[in-house]
Amino acid sequence: MPQARFSAQARLRALQTDIMDLILARELEAGDPLPTEHELAAVLGVGRNTLRESLKVLQALGVIEIRHGFGMFVAPRNFDALTDGLTFRGRLSLRHHGQEALQLVGVRQALEAGLIAGAMDLMTPEHLMAVEESVIRMEALAGAGENFVEADAQFHRRLFEPLNNELLVSLLDVFWQVYRRLYVELGGAAGIDLLAAAGLHRGIYDAVSTGDKVLAAHRLNSHFDAMRLRISQAVSP
Repeated sequence: MPQARFSAQARLRALQTDIMDLILARELEAGDPLPTEHELAAVLGVGRNTLRESLKVLQALGVIEIRHGFGMFVAPRNFDALTDGLTFRGRLSLRHHGQEALQLVGVRQALEAGLIAGAMDLMTPEHLMAVEESVIRMEALAGAGENFVEADAQFHRRLFEPLNNELLVSLLDVFWQVYRRLYVELGGAAGIDLLAAAGLHRGIYDAVSTGDKVLAAHRLNSHFDAMRLRISQAVSP
């Protein structure tokens, strides 16, 4: 990369950091308006065109929200950019050696298997009923030969709701969406034994409901073996 181009990119990144620091220094929260472009340019000592380039990047990253005709605001929590970026990296890797796709599956696996014991400590009878409801729904759909994508997502979300950690649930959802898009890329439910897949979820629920943390973590780990195998087969020469 030419030195001038590299320097320009470095300056833009520095400006983006300055804008985020300004948001923090003024203690703005999600939904709060930002200063106008004119005010920001004056405070930060940059030209309007340079400022606009950085603002567009920050909007793409989900830091700010630009509402034409209304102004700029601190964006609400939004993980779309993270989801899209990770999905692209995973799909791209499927055209080569699949390493990043396997790593993404591994991150989701590590999160769920590592957190299940803590979630079980806080699991109430009501939580258990909700988790089993998702399992029953999966079993019914599998019995009818129908895919159960939404019930699957709901099952995993409900497993970790006892932790009462919205950020964690959002991150788990990011990795679930990435996982799901990779699953579709690899052919979706074609060749998948839906009843067996539903049975895996029933096994996880059974371990959770009996309070067996080790078995629950083991079964969650095993849950991802099929996806890892499909990725490896897809990228094999």
